[in-house]
Amino acid sequence: MFIDRCVVEVRSGKGGDGAIAFRHEKYVAKGGPSGGNGGRGGSIIFKVDKTLNSLFNFRHSKAFIAKEGEKGNIKNRYGRNAPDVIVNVPLGTVVLDAETNELLFDLNKEGQEVVVAKGGRGGRGNAAFKSDRNRVPKIAENGLPGVSKKLILELKLIADIGLVGMPSVGKSTLLSIISSAKPEIADYPFTTLSPNLGVVNHGNYQSFIVADLPGLIEDAHKGKGLGLEFLRHVERCKVIVHIVSMEESNDPVNAYKTINNELKMYDKNILKRPTIVVASKMDEDGAVDRKNKFEKTIKKKVIGISALTNEGVKELLDKCIEELSKAPEVRIKNYLDIKEKVYDARNDEAIFTINKERPHEWRIIGDKVLRTYSLINISTDEGLLRLLTYLRKIGVDEELERLKVEEGDTIYLGDFAFEYIK
Repeated sequence: MFIDRCVVEVRSGKGGDGAIAFRHEKYVAKGGPSGGNGGRGGSIIFKVDKTLNSLFNFRHSKAFIAKEGEKGNIKNRYGRNAPDVIVNVPLGTVVLDAETNELLFDLNKEGQEVVVAKGGRGGRGNAAFKSDRNRVPKIAENGLPGVSKKLILELKLIADIGLVGMPSVGKSTLLSIISSAKPEIADYPFTTLSPNLGVVNHGNYQSFIVADLPGLIEDAHKGKGLGLEFLRHVERCKVIVHIVSMEESNDPVNAYKTINNELKMYDKNILKRPTIVVASKMDEDGAVDRKNKFEKTIKKKVIGISALTNEGVKELLDKCIEELSKAPEVRIKNYLDIKEKVYDARNDEAIFTINKERPHEWRIIGDKVLRTYSLINISTDEGLLRLLTYLRKIGVDEELERLKVEEGDTIYLGDFAFEYIK
C-alpha cells in the first residue's frame, strides 16, 4: 500500500523540576543549598531514511510522545535528560502545521534531521539561586513544558523526470522499457494506482530517476480520479515528459490541453519547467499523420515513440539528458531551505491580557506570562512571593484596577488561583 499523506501528533517531554535541598552533613558547617537542576525533556526528531519510499509506517503510529526529564536531586545532582524520539521518514517528506497549513520543513537530503518538537528545558535547583544577598534560597524552577502539536506529513517523491498524461497512454510501459522498474501494465484506465520510480542509465550520463505518475483526467486538481492524490509528486520533477497517445480513438490536442490545464490549476509554476512532448503508440495505423497534425497545432517539437518497436526511445532519453543538464533547482512552494522559526523577544507581543470568564472570576492569559509562571515553583512561600512580585512588576495590579475588578474576586493564572485584594 502506498501512502503519501497522513496526520500525526507529536509531544515532546517536559523538563524535570529543579530540587530544593540543603546539605546536612555532620562535619560540614553551613552546608548551604544543594538542590540540582532538572534534566531536559525528550525531543521529537524526524530523520530521513532513504530505504523508505512511503508513509505506510504511519498508518497506525499516529502519536509520538517523548519522556519527561528527570527531576533534580540532592547534593547538586542533576536529573537525567530524557532520550529523544527519532522518527524515520522517507526522502522527500514535507512537514506542515496541521492548524495553519504552514510549511515547516522540507526533508530533501539524505540523512537530514530536524527537531519538530523540542523538549522542555529542565528547571534550576535552589543551588543555582544562591547569591550574596540570598545565602539560603528556598526556591527552584519547574521544568518548561514540552511542545504538543499536530503535523501533516506529505511525501513528494524526488525524481528528475516526471511522466504525465491521460490514463492508458503508455507511461508505465515506457518506464518498464527504460529502467528495471516493473510497474503493473494493462489495457484499462487507472492501472497505475501509485507512483512508480525507475532509475535510468543512458550513455555516459550519470543515472537519473524517472517517476511514472498515475493518469490525470479533467478536474484532477479538484480531486476527480486519482490526480489530486498524486499531483504533488510533480512538484519536485525538474523535467516533465508529457505523453500523448496517437491512437485513432484519441483526440491528441484536447488531451494535451486538458493535462496542461490541470497542471496549471494545481501549480502554474510547473508549466514553466522544461517539458518534452511525446507521441506514444506510433505503431498504430495513421499515427504518423496524427502526430504531424498534432505537432503543427501545438507548435512544439514532438518525439514519437513506440513501445512495440522501441522507435524514438533513444532520442527521448537523449533529450531528457539535454534538458536535465540545464534544468534549474526545483523549489517547493517557493521555499528551498526551510529553517525553524526563532522566537524574537523584541516584538510587540503583549505580556498578558485579562479576560472575564464569569461573574467575579477573571483569567490572566498570554504566552509570556504563562511561560514565566510555568518556571516558578510555587510550592514554597518564597516561590509564591516571587510569582506575586513578578505579576505586580508587569502591571497586573494596575490592569485589574482599570478593569474595576472587585475585592474578593478570583483571579486565575494557569492552574493557580488567588483572591484579589485592593
